[in-house]
Amino acid sequence: MKRYSLVTRFALCGLLLLAPALPAHAGPQPAIVLVAKPGLLDPNFRETVVLVVRTPGAQTLGVILNRPTDLKLETLWQGKTSAEGYRDRVFFGGPVLNRTLVALFRSATPPSAPAFEVLEHVYFSMHPDNLERLLSQNAQAYRLYAGFSGWAPSQLEDEIEREGWYVVPAREELLFRKNTAGMWLELVEQATGARAQLY
Repeated sequence: MKRYSLVTRFALCGLLLLAPALPAHAGPQPAIVLVAKPGLLDPNFRETVVLVVRTPGAQTLGVILNRPTDLKLETLWQGKTSAEGYRDRVFFGGPVLNRTLVALFRSATPPSAPAFEVLEHVYFSMHPDNLERLLSQNAQAYRLYAGFSGWAPSQLEDEIEREGWYVVPAREELLFRKNTAGMWLELVEQATGARAQLY
């Protein structure tokens, strides 16, 4: 995966956080799930399952669904009392802005702060107002990520053509699955129609 320049990283951050030219939420956008093929050796994405969405601004963004970390929320969101009671795992979303907090959450109504709707009633955002609401209201269906994944224009298409990924439909049950330990192998087997020859 190509490394983003500092300018590109801040542009992506601004797109997700401020979204000045967009309504409070945009979507739903066509979402897919990428499943790393067994030969994919990039340590950021080896044996990963990645939710990917193309934003209204034509950016390709996503989060890794099966990389829980030992990070404490209060170390990522310092000074926020709402972070102190959070006991769930923070997941590694990807190598872009990897100390920035990102949320994937379900909401029956569109959030008031900027967010992208990736599936019906499922949103992706790093806006502090959305994060604060999720934590303070003790929302049920949400997951927090440190960082996110991103691809330059046409980069992901090139990676898929080079057979680095299986592409499967995005399903809500994958996004909030409690135990992600066997997710990658399960989806590889589903994509290939048989038990995978891993190495």
